[in-house]
Order: sequence, then structure tokens, then C-alpha cells
Amino acid sequence: MADNYKKTFLISWDKLHRDSRELSRRLLKLGPFKGIIAVTRGGLVPAAILARELDIRHIDTICISTYDWKIQEKKTTVLKGIEGDGEGWLLVDDLVDTGKTAKIVREMVPKAHFATLYAKPEGRPLVETFISEVSQDTWILFPWDSETQFVQPIVKSVQGE
Repeated sequence: MADNYKKTFLISWDKLHRDSRELSRRLLKLGPFKGIIAVTRGGLVPAAILARELDIRHIDTICISTYDWKIQEKKTTVLKGIEGDGEGWLLVDDLVDTGKTAKIVREMVPKAHFATLYAKPEGRPLVETFISEVSQDTWILFPWDSETQFVQPIVKSVQGE
């Protein structure tokens, strides 16, 4: 699966926060919502920001596992579901990629309004609201999956050769 990704799109904490706030602006006119259902783990941080910006206190989760770094597992595991059809709720994830996870959560809460920060073409039809579309061959590197570290200046690395 890693060979399918030709590009990497690095998301900083600042960008994630700005995009989450922009998503909340777009969602404000669609609410009010009964609560937020975050798709774990990727949807947790955007859901927390949306909860603050939209003044939502009721937050629940759907816990599902399909990714392991750049390798998508062959088997999807639902670790925790949710009761009801999602009517009046906001379903939040960080991105929709191939749509594999999105299809599962859509079946679980078909009446929830589904919002993501980023959408790729294969999964795009499954969400109602998103901030940016990203090409299918791009791996989105979220801040919780990376760290900032010191890098030698180019002149130092060239001198070491």
C-alpha cells in the first residue's frame, strides 16, 4: 500500500487548528447539533476543537481501526459502536481516504452529518462537509504522527561528505 503514496502533505498543529476552526464556521449554519461523534483516533483532535467552537458538550466516539502507518489493514475492526442512527449528530473524522472507514461509520449512523478536515477523491462522496481535497496519492502526515526536530544546515551536511 505504501507504494500508492507518491507525495506527503505535512499538517502542522497550527494548520490543523486553523482548518478545524474553518470547519466549525461552515458547520455553524448547519446546526445546532445534539453532539459530536468522533471517529477514533484521527477524529478526536478535530472533534475537540469543533466542540469548543460550536459550544457542544456531548461527545461520543466510534472506535474503529483500519490503518497502520501507510499500510491499510486487510481487516477493519470496530472496537466500539454507538446506539441510534445519528440523527441530529455531527460525525467527525480527520480525513476520508479510500472511503473504507467512512462506509462503515456511515452504515452505523446514516443520519449524522459527516464532516472531515481533508477528503480524497475516492472517499469524497461519503462526506457532506470538508475543508480541503487532497489527491489520492498523497499521504497526509498529521502532527500526532510526527515530531519536530533539529536538522543540520545544508552547508554542515555537505561539509560532512
